[in-house]
Amino acid sequence: MESSVITQLRKEDVQLSSKTVQESRSSPKKPRSQKLLKALFCCLQAQDAQQPQPTTQDDLLQPEDNAPVAKVLGPRLLPEMTLQDQGKICVVIDLDETLVHSSFKPICNADFIVPVEIEGTTHQVYVLKRPHVDAFLQRMGELFECVLFTASLAKYADPVTDLLDRCGVFRARLFRESCVFHQGCYVKDLSRLGRELSKTLILDNSPASYIFHPENAVPVVSWFDDREDAELLNLLPVFEELSQAEDVYSRLGKMRAP
Repeated sequence: MESSVITQLRKEDVQLSSKTVQESRSSPKKPRSQKLLKALFCCLQAQDAQQPQPTTQDDLLQPEDNAPVAKVLGPRLLPEMTLQDQGKICVVIDLDETLVHSSFKPICNADFIVPVEIEGTTHQVYVLKRPHVDAFLQRMGELFECVLFTASLAKYADPVTDLLDRCGVFRARLFRESCVFHQGCYVKDLSRLGRELSKTLILDNSPASYIFHPENAVPVVSWFDDREDAELLNLLPVFEELSQAEDVYSRLGKMRAP
């Protein structure tokens, strides 16, 4: 199973440390693209292997239990809710391994091929759409205020989302710079959105992404290339029910109860 390199790309990732550069001088030379991709994969594997540690409430700077609106450190990530979305729950939706899977390796049946420039070199990224993603997004856009939130770089995720979201389901797009880098992971801090936490959900395949707000999460199984996958289709009834909730905490609690 191949992990997605794209979610791990950042400027620091594509720049070898001085130590690595010194070591590479004493090593047999490899093609530049091979060295670059190897560096990216190493960064990915190191980060994926690191498990998030328990964090105290003080560390997370969570709002008080009874606070109607999230406390925000710095500017809110989202603009004011539009009139058409008033009263709707905000759903933060992940991109990689949730809606699509991307790879630098050529895929013969790729749905999209997106050029991404890294250090002056253009690499082709091959993108597969998860089964039923189009129907899923269309219905989610009818029920919720949908926001794309990915740990990917905008120069990759933005063009992919342009191709994926033809109907304009996503009201806003948030990328890596909007994440909080915490204990080796890119965390999506829902308290910075500017939405009531009791009316906010997150759909993500990585628990590390929502460790600050696990009680707001609807987990989804990671997807890579299974054409028989029906996860998104199966989640629609869950979101249909959640869309009617006055408080996502109580509704999710009942749904999780044995």
